[in-house]
Amino acid sequence: MLLARASPSFLPSTSSSPTPSSQTLPPSASFGRSQRSGGALTAASPHCAAVRRPVMAAAAAAVPAAKLEDAEALIDSVETFIFDCDGVIWKGDKLIDGVPETLDLLRSKGKRLVFVTNNSTKSRKQYGKKFESLGLSVNEEEIFASSFAAAAYLESIDFPKDKKVYVIGEEGILIELELAGFQHLGGPTDGDKKIELKPGFYMEHDKDVGAVVVGFDRYFNYYKVQYRTLCIRENPGCLFIATNRDAVTHLTDAQEWAGGGSMVGAVLGSTKQEPLVVGKPSTFMMDYLAKKFGITTSQICMVGDRLDTDILFGQNGGCKTLLVLSGVTSVETLQSPNNTIQPDFYTNQISDFLTLKAAAV
Repeated sequence: MLLARASPSFLPSTSSSPTPSSQTLPPSASFGRSQRSGGALTAASPHCAAVRRPVMAAAAAAVPAAKLEDAEALIDSVETFIFDCDGVIWKGDKLIDGVPETLDLLRSKGKRLVFVTNNSTKSRKQYGKKFESLGLSVNEEEIFASSFAAAAYLESIDFPKDKKVYVIGEEGILIELELAGFQHLGGPTDGDKKIELKPGFYMEHDKDVGAVVVGFDRYFNYYKVQYRTLCIRENPGCLFIATNRDAVTHLTDAQEWAGGGSMVGAVLGSTKQEPLVVGKPSTFMMDYLAKKFGITTSQICMVGDRLDTDILFGQNGGCKTLLVLSGVTSVETLQSPNNTIQPDFYTNQISDFLTLKAAAV
């Protein structure tokens, strides 16, 4: 099977369904399998235009995921575990059973733990407080939210400090932009603004906006759609950046709710321009983490509950992957003939590390 190499570039993909690369890697002989047929990617050029590389068809169907039977072997095979949060660590504001004990086990074995979330509503500091409120001791430096990724991406391309960022999203994005020294407008304060469509009405917008960042926004309205449409269409070179394109999210533990992808879709519909995605499954955050911590991606296991974001994120980065069934994805979806993204392993929830470890002894 032809395998795709993740780009070393610090530039994100332009969609949540990346395009395969023509580069190949030899199959890994280490424990687990990475870079399956679902794990291709798209890179963006330094000028933020998508680079579409030749599509290489897989020689065979994706290898079905193996049910995790020997947690000890998986734990021993990697140095770092990257965890998604919603659906893996918690659902809404409710901690998933067995999480504290599992994290304690991994830390006792000297494993580095990193928490990566596509939810942009909070900053890293705010997420630190959420972990603390749930009784989890997690350092801010171990948390990477897509709100932080948006600011980090703008820093990585030397976005001009005299330009402004218009935000469709919540406080988390605004805080991270401020910490990075970027001017911003929009956000929750535009949630109450309305447009009176009188004859001859002309809507003004700031010509100094050089980027529009779109994340999950509970204060989403038509004013914001029109404002960001004007910025993207009329301000030369204005970037369209999405924190993620998640279809659904866990706002409560009772049901799934429309995710940030619904806000991104509204802008895509009015501008006909694809966004630069800095959250999962783009490799931007993986590249950032690998550089920051000096991690070899083959020594990472990505743990998540979504196939098209978490697992694809891990595969794009060349990591081992573990799907947990405590969130969005069911075993029926995983094993469906229509599913082309297969993790290395799957299990019910991360606390299975405790029981499977005991069973293997």
